[in-house]
Parts: sequence; structure tokens; C-alpha cells
Amino acid sequence: MHKADLLVVVRYPERDMTELERHYTLHVLSDSPDRDALLAEVGPRIRALATNGEAGASAELIDALPALEIIVSYGVGVDAIDLAHAARRGIRVTNTPDVLTGDVADMGMGLMLSIARQIPANDRVVRDGQWGKAAIPLATRMFGKRLGILGLGRVGRALARRAAAFDMSIAYHDRIRFSDVDYTYYDSAVSLALESDFLVICAAADRQSQASVSRDVFDALGPGGILVNIARGSIVDEPVLLEYLSTNGIRGAALDVFWNEPSIDPRFFTLGNVVLQPHRSSATVETRGAMAQLVRENLEAFFSGAPLVTEFLAR
Repeated sequence: MHKADLLVVVRYPERDMTELERHYTLHVLSDSPDRDALLAEVGPRIRALATNGEAGASAELIDALPALEIIVSYGVGVDAIDLAHAARRGIRVTNTPDVLTGDVADMGMGLMLSIARQIPANDRVVRDGQWGKAAIPLATRMFGKRLGILGLGRVGRALARRAAAFDMSIAYHDRIRFSDVDYTYYDSAVSLALESDFLVICAAADRQSQASVSRDVFDALGPGGILVNIARGSIVDEPVLLEYLSTNGIRGAALDVFWNEPSIDPRFFTLGNVVLQPHRSSATVETRGAMAQLVRENLEAFFSGAPLVTEFLAR
């Protein structure tokens, strides 16, 4: 039986690649020494493109695939996919929502605790044999503090539920006000930051949100405030954030996402008031398996003519 061709932008975990290879003839763009030659050879017969949230699919790549009908993405973020161009071509886009919500919200809680209670810094004190030899600065508590959530989607709501167990007061800003929650709503990120001890970014990234968390938000958050980002690095004005961290304009930041991943700005490494993670919020065995399963189910549905399991539709 002939296997359909599938173009994979970057490799998935090997277990998932093996599973895909059982059903499709795979062409892995990131493995090719000559990307243009590969696209010229297989591009005309590619109907489905598999990517992830970081690699995405540019207009240039989409145009190299004249028969393309669907883009399946391993991840919930679609900001790296040229959605407007895909729409003009009538190309459907799927992602993997819901299955990673809990893990990302867990990471948000973990990052808040890590930066507030200085867990990584104190771990280094113990490992370096400095316990009892030098004064250890007092941390700040998390329970009972004011949590501001920027973006009350799936992850934002899951984070709020977890934060309620820490007796935190919860407020949010989103492009719309939701009638199904009792959390305090603020009509801008600045007004939310003014009333927050912790500001956690859970918003979707797009051109409108690019570098939208900047000087005015940091001024409002103030020297006692903590920023946490579990969404996308592009939402934060990173050079300005580095300035505020280095001058104690805000208390600290805990970040899972950055500009120019994985080659992030080395100035972060010199700062003692940051906790850094390598974009790992959804990186559990359980969630990555569920994400891969959704990718396979969407591909199977597409090639069989069945309804897609998930399809990204802009809000």
C-alpha cells in the first residue's frame, strides 16, 4: 500500500517519528543538507506538513508546497505559522490544545515558588558548601499575595485554580471580559500590573502582542513585583526587562520562554534575580505523548477524509 508523503519541518522525539514512519513516507527538512533541493523534489506532492510551535511554517515554506492542504503542529502556540498566508491558500491548521494545559499551569506555579522562595539560589548555597558560612537573604512568600494573569485562556484559568489553593487574590487582563469567572478584571496590562505582586503571562502571541509587556508594565509592577512568562518570549520587551532586572526596577523574573531561543541573551546568566528554564512547560512524558497522539489523529483524519480532531480557529 502506498504511503502518503509527509514533510516534517523538524524532528519530533524518535518514538513519535517511528510511529509516523509506520504510516507515512517522511521527508525531514531539518535533516536535509540542501533544503531547497528537498523542497524542489518533494514539494509538489506534499499535501500535509508537520511542524511544532517553535519551527512553525513561514509563507516561503508554504509557497514551496503548491499542493499543501493542512499544517499539523505539535504544540498549542501557532504564532510561528503564517496563519494569514495559510488562510489565503485555504490551508487548514491544527494544534494540540488542552492536553498540555495542566503541565503549563503547573510550571507557572513552580516558577512563582522558585523565584519567590529563591529555591535555585538556595540549592546552589547547599551544593557549594556555603550553608552556615554566609548570610542567606530572606525570601518573599507566595501565599496570600496578589496574582495578575495576563491572558485568561485555558492555561490562565488552570493557573488561577491552582493559585486559589495558595489563598492568592486573582485578577486578570484579556482582550475581552469573561462573564463566567469571578476574578477581578482590569482593562489593560498596566492597570493589572499596578495591582499585582506576581504577573504571569499566559497570553497567546501574535503581532499585536509582540513586545507589549514593556516599560509601562514594569513601572506599574514596581520594585516589589515578579514577572513570570510561560507563554511566548516575543510578548516581553526583553532588552527593557533586562534593564529593569539589572537595576532592581522589578524584584525578579522567572522565565520559560525567551527571544532567540535557544541562543538567549547572555546577560540573563549574570543576574541573581532570575530563574531560567529551557522552554519546558509542557515537557512531561504524559503530555508529549498526548500531543503526539493528537498530531497522528489529525493526520489520520485528514488523509481519510474524516473530521479533524482539533483545528485552530483564531479568536
